[in-house]
Amino acid sequence: MSHNLKIACTKNNLKDIRDFVNSTLRKLCIPELEINMIVLAVDEICANRIIHSNNCDKEQHLEVKIRDENQGVSFEIVDEGEIFDHSDYVEPSLDQLVREKRKGGLGLMLVKRIMDSIEVKKENDYTVCRLFKKINVC
Repeated sequence: MSHNLKIACTKNNLKDIRDFVNSTLRKLCIPELEINMIVLAVDEICANRIIHSNNCDKEQHLEVKIRDENQGVSFEIVDEGEIFDHSDYVEPSLDQLVREKRKGGLGLMLVKRIMDSIEVKKENDYTVCRLFKKINVC
């Protein structure tokens, strides 16, 4: 089964994405803690795509697709923004973040710890970010 949400690339729509992911995962009988962690991970990727890749341009759109699969749940986040290859991401140390008093920089680290796989690629004119989480769905 597939569930889709398409929204304009504005920060105001992040709540709609969180609500969409939350309600979709609840239908799959996933435990509350797992739902909260997954919502956090998907929200982080979508926020990065909206803010950094699409510059909060309300003329641009982002689509979130959720599919329950045999081994878990997959998420596909599709937009027209610039690609950011997460495989090139070097995780900062917590000491470094504290020393530099940086407010950001933890999001991708959390996503990598929560999700079982992350894949980013360009398909035609779109950037596609695929996330997968192993879970027993009912």
